[in-house]
Formats: sequence, structure tokens, C-alpha cells
Amino acid sequence: MELEKFSYDNKIVKYFAIATVIFGTVGMLVGLLLAIQLFYPVFNFDLQYTTFGRIRPLHTNAVIFAFVGNAMFAGAYYSMQRLLKARMFSDTLSWIHFWGWQLIILAAAITLPLGLTTAKEYAELEWPIDIAITIIWVVFGINMIGTIIKRREKHMYVAIWFYLASFVTVAVLHVVNSFEIPVTLFKSYSLFAGVQDALVQWWYGHNAVAFFLTTPFLGLMYYYLPKAANRPVYSYKLSIIHFWSLIFIYIWAGPHHLLYTSLPDWAQTLGVVFSVMLIAPSWGGMLNGLLTLRGAWDRVREDPVLKFMVVAVTAYGMATFEGPMLSLKNVNAIAHFTDWIIAHVHVGGLGWNGFLTFGMLYWLIPKMWGTKLYSTKLANFHFWIGTLGIIFYALPMYWAGVVQSLMWKEFTADGFLQYPNFLETVTQIIPMYMLRALGGLLYLTGALVMTYNLIKTAGQGSFIANEDAEAAPLPKSSGSSGHWHRSLESKPVLFTVLSLVAILIGGIFEFVPAFMIKSNVPTIANVQPYTPLELHGRDIYIREGCTTCHSQMIRPFRSETERYGEYSKAGEFVYDHPFLWGSKRTGPDLQRVGGKYLDSWHYQHMLDPSSLSPGSIMPAYPWLLEQLIDKDLTAGKISAMRTLGVPYQLRYEEIANDDLDIQAQSIVNSLKADGIETVKEAEIVALIAYLQRLGTDIKVSDNTTDQNN
Repeated sequence: MELEKFSYDNKIVKYFAIATVIFGTVGMLVGLLLAIQLFYPVFNFDLQYTTFGRIRPLHTNAVIFAFVGNAMFAGAYYSMQRLLKARMFSDTLSWIHFWGWQLIILAAAITLPLGLTTAKEYAELEWPIDIAITIIWVVFGINMIGTIIKRREKHMYVAIWFYLASFVTVAVLHVVNSFEIPVTLFKSYSLFAGVQDALVQWWYGHNAVAFFLTTPFLGLMYYYLPKAANRPVYSYKLSIIHFWSLIFIYIWAGPHHLLYTSLPDWAQTLGVVFSVMLIAPSWGGMLNGLLTLRGAWDRVREDPVLKFMVVAVTAYGMATFEGPMLSLKNVNAIAHFTDWIIAHVHVGGLGWNGFLTFGMLYWLIPKMWGTKLYSTKLANFHFWIGTLGIIFYALPMYWAGVVQSLMWKEFTADGFLQYPNFLETVTQIIPMYMLRALGGLLYLTGALVMTYNLIKTAGQGSFIANEDAEAAPLPKSSGSSGHWHRSLESKPVLFTVLSLVAILIGGIFEFVPAFMIKSNVPTIANVQPYTPLELHGRDIYIREGCTTCHSQMIRPFRSETERYGEYSKAGEFVYDHPFLWGSKRTGPDLQRVGGKYLDSWHYQHMLDPSSLSPGSIMPAYPWLLEQLIDKDLTAGKISAMRTLGVPYQLRYEEIANDDLDIQAQSIVNSLKADGIETVKEAEIVALIAYLQRLGTDIKVSDNTTDQNN
């Protein structure tokens, strides 16, 4: 059969690789700044655009979607063309994808520091950007599936399976979790509320980790590790078991992020069971990767590419063992809301995603520039300083997490909390935060060394924009011999549909009962919608990222009910669009903070936290005293909430500002009585109204302890 001549498009790979390096550096720099802010609050700079709450989502989005996302696309565009023996379906679509994705990242970099956020973890970007993400993701999918259809290789390699599953699953996750009602151009309210919103968000959040940070990188592992080792994948059959069991089981595990919360017990149990089951397919993939290196271990000692990849796959194994362990209720009771979770996430992020990306780039750049790596010594230096960085980052955070949990739960012999002041548990772990920052600095240093090494490598070679190739056309015969899975691989559309079905089953089984059976979210008669002023205050709370450090979910443990008050009930959150339960307690829980302090205390606390809580690491928010709420937005907020089912009376938006003025004036009068002058339109007044409302809809026991921070 006559061979067809064609060329591979390396230029699109080059641009995605450059974006990977640039945004990786930026994301890590922001992460280092955040780490420093936690022990040296002056690095919040007293600016509203650089506070921890504003830039923490900037860091997560930069690392996940800019650094890891661009690395995924670079690796996929290079490997897909060679595995399928075809140039990408459309060069135009490739470039629309590239520039569209970079513009989305730029939009995130602008809007998040401005406080334009949905407050939904890993999905903070507002609705216009969500629409752009959907469009660009579809462009990527069309380009990928089009390339698969026009391929010259009948066998669909393992990496392609994972790319396809990642595409269809991320599309479903993003669309469902982004259901929201726009209020303004950059403000929206989640379609779901309270318990249901929490379930949808962590179905998305957990599986964003699964299908954006894990499955596409498994695809990269299955291509680049065998290529770097010059060895075939250890087991084709194990690859099949790994793939189908992983994508089916992963989608069920989201509720393990919500153990001991107001989520119904059946959903929590479902999350635990499937999380424990995840160990098997996850470790199947890890072992398939490591055993691929059989006969090549001598090279691992010498080749920095293989060193990075071995540690990456090992970190994947560690993280995917620890995740199921953390989903066990007895372990979760200790670890949740602590820095233990931060350590767990970063073992995966720094070790699995970071190191696999570094190894891939060290292999890829010399190939595309037709040269050798500039300096193996510098690459080895990067490996060791990066490994030290991970150790110095993770170990102190594990230590801090255990210390936090033990101090939160400690009681005296007389039955009182040993550490009633939450701030004591914060100051105790400051040295651990310092060590974490050192780890981040080491890791960033390694990334900068890599950048220099790659630039020098490119400088000594000549870039091959269009790499010549030839292959026989795909046979027209639809028959298939050999393993049954080979037949399925020859039908890419069917393969994609089956992948979609596999990931939809878990979501359907979780969502149908949660949304269709009313008893899953029992209502509480005393719980009323937020007043117009409180609604403004809640939006300010969201804008400032308060939920990144404060939870609003009191778990049914004696240590928490003694410290915070009555445990949280599902019916308390029925008007919360979005839910604000949080995932980390750098500060105390605020679910029952309403009525606990004077209005003037909240005013002074936002102006200068350390004046009331010496040693506090909370930044000051002086702009809240100067900036005014926009009362012209009140009607739109009320109308949007009514559309979502919040029972505001018909045409209430026409008189809502009258009620707002009355409530605001009462707070202004309260502040004036304590010697503080302000105006009723000040943002601080709205925020105080919201904070004083929290937890007051139901009766709360009087045995709570002061929580200065």
C-alpha cells in the first residue's frame, strides 16, 4: 500500500509549551505570596486586590487551568498527532483553542483580584467566562475527535482513551456546575442552593481533580513515559481495566468532601464506598506506569526525564491512596478543614502534575528543536531541589493539620475546651507556615532553572515547525481481529459515547434522589430569606473571599458544638445561592457568629483585626469603610433570587431599598452609640448586617466560646 506524506504541527505544541512555562511561574509566584501572607500579613499590602481571599482563587486557577491546562494541551497535541498518524483536524481550530484559552486565563487574572467570583471552589469564574470556557472546550473536542476520525492508525492507543474521557467528562461537569442566573455582567447566583449546591459543587470539584488533573495526565503518562524509557507499556489488559474502572468509579466519590455536614447520610456513605474502591484502579495505573520501566531502571539513575516521571507516578500513587483514606469518616473527622488537606492536594499538584509536566518538557523541547538538552546537570539540580521543595512543603502541612485538629478537639479534665480561643491554634502553627513557604521557594527555584535550561536548549537547535511524516491510509475494512477491546477502539464515536455513559451513571444516581426527594432537604419554618441589606453584605463577603478561610458548617462533634454552637441543619441553607460551607478553617467557623459581638466589634475587626486579636493573621479591610453599596442593584438581586425560588413577595424589589435603609440606619445608630460615625450606604454596614444574621434563624445554645481571630 502506498504511503501518504503529511506533516505534524509542532508550532501549536510550541506555543502551548511556552504558555505552560510562563503561567507555571506566575502561578507558583502567587502561591509563594499566599504562603508568606499566612505568617507575615503585611504582605497583603493593605490593598483590596492583593488580599489572601482575593488572590487565593487566582493561584488555584493559574496553576490548574493555566499551568496544568496548557501542559495538558501541549502534551496532547504532540502525542495525538503521532499516535493517530495524522495532523490535527484543523490548524484554525488549534489556534482558536490556543488564543481562546489564553484570553480566558487573562480574564481570570483580571476578574478574580477585582473580587468578581462565584465563590465555588475551582469554578470561581463568572458567567461570561464560563460561556467562553464552554465554547473553547468544544473547539478542542471537535479538533480532537476530527483528528481521531481522519486517523491513519486503526488501533486507538491508551493515551487517546484518557483524552476522550477527559473531554466529555469536563464538558458535563463544567456545564452542570455553571448553571447560574446572571444579575449583572459579572455577577450571578448559582441555580442550586444549600445542600444541593454543595453536592453539585463537590461532584464538580472532586471530578475536576479527577478529569482535569488526573485522567489527561494519565494519558500523558501512557505516551511520554514509554517514549522516554523506550519500553512498551507493561500491560495492555491492565490499561483496559484501569481506564474503564477509573472513569466509572471516580464520578461517584465527590460526597466524601462533605462528610459530617448537612448532606444526607446516604450520599455521604455513597461517597465513602466509591472513594475506597478508587484505590484499585488508581494503583493499577500507577503500577502499569512503574512496571513499564522494567529493564530501564539503570537509565533512571542517569536520565532526569525518567527521574521526574518516576517521582510523578509515585506521587500519583501516594495521593490516590491518601484520598480514599481521607474519605473514611474516622480519618476525615480529624483531617477536614485542616492543613492536612492542603498537604494532600499539593502532593498531587506538585508531585504528579508538576513533575510529569517537567519531565515531559525536558523530553519534548529537544525533540521539537532537533537538538539535545542543554544541561543534564541543571535538569538534575531541578529534580533534587524540586523534590526537596515538595518535602519542605508537604511535611510541615501534615504536621500543622494534626496539630490543628488535636487542639480544636482537646478538652480539660473538667470538660472545657483546652484552647477556647481559636487564635491559639493559629499561632501554634506559624513555624509550619514558614517552612511551607521555604518549600514553595525551592520548588519555584527549580522551575526557574528549568526555564533557563529550556531556553538555552531551544537556542542551540532549530525549531521544526512542520515535522515530515508518512503512513499508510486507514484500511476501509471495518473488521477487527484479536482482543475484543481492539474492535471497540476502531469505533471512536461509540467509544466516546460509552465513556460518557460510564461517567453519567454516578451523577444520575446521586442527583436524582437529592433533587427529587424533598425529605433530603427538610425545611425549617423560622428560616427566612436574606433582607436586601444582608444580600448586599453576603455578596461583599463572597467578593472578599471570606469563605476561603472561614467555614459555615458546624459538624456534629462535641468539640465543635462547644466552640461554635448548635450543629448546622440542612434547612438553614435553603436560600443560600451559592452555599458557603467552605473547605478550610484558617479562621473560626462563622455559622453562629450572628449576635455574638457588637456591631462596633465587627467594624473595628475589619478595620484592624490585630487590635482586637493580637497575633491575628487576618488582613485588614479598610476599603469597606469607604466604599458604598450600589442600591441600584438591589432590585436585580431580589428579582434573580425570586427566579431561583426564594419567596420574596411579588414586586418586593420596588420597595426593597426602603427596608434596606431602615436596617442600615439601625446599624449606623448602633455604631454611633459606640463613637463610630459612618453612612448607611457604606459596605461595612451591609457586611455587618450579614454577619449579624448568620445562625440566628434557629435557637442556639448559650455555651459557645469567644472565637477572636
